[in-house]
Formats: sequence, C-alpha cells, structure tokens
Amino acid sequence: MHWYDYIGCFFAGAFLANAVPHFVHGISGNRFPTPFASPPGKGLSSSMVNMPWALSNLVVGDILFRMENVSSGGLATLMAFFAGIAAVGTWLSVHFTKKHST
Repeated sequence: MHWYDYIGCFFAGAFLANAVPHFVHGISGNRFPTPFASPPGKGLSSSMVNMPWALSNLVVGDILFRMENVSSGGLATLMAFFAGIAAVGTWLSVHFTKKHST
C-alpha cells in the first residue's frame, strides 16, 4: 500500500465517526450543531438537517472504507482506520462539550 492509502483509511474512520452523533440526534429529533448552522459548527441545526449530514458522512466513509479495503487490508489499515475514529471522536467530544454555551 502507498502512504496515501493510509490517509484514506484514516478519513474513512473520521467520516464514519462523525456520522454517529448527527444520526443519533437526527433520529431523536434533537437539534445539534452542523456546518450549516449559524454560526457554522456552533449553532444548532434541526434534526432534518442532521439526518442528511449524517447520511452524507456515512456515504463518504463507506466509499473510503471500501476503496481502501480496510476490512481486508491488514493490521496497518485497521490501525489507520481506528486512529481516524479516535482522533475525530476525541476532537468532537471536546468541540461539542461547548454546544450549550452558544
């Protein structure tokens, strides 16, 4: 594999991790920050905005997951994939802690 394939694995994990909170809030009918809110990423968007945002993250994550053969690529690809999940998960947990202070 080339170095850029590992970046693809990382971003597959990142997009799939980002889909989770938006999907959960969307199906729960809760408002949650998206890039389309005002201000972007800080204001709260409706559940009807969160659902398409979650689904688009799922589609991009799935495309990257399949393109990079994460499930059959070996330990290094899985590590890059989980690093993407961990990085975005950690960043989002810090970022969304502040969502009620806007």
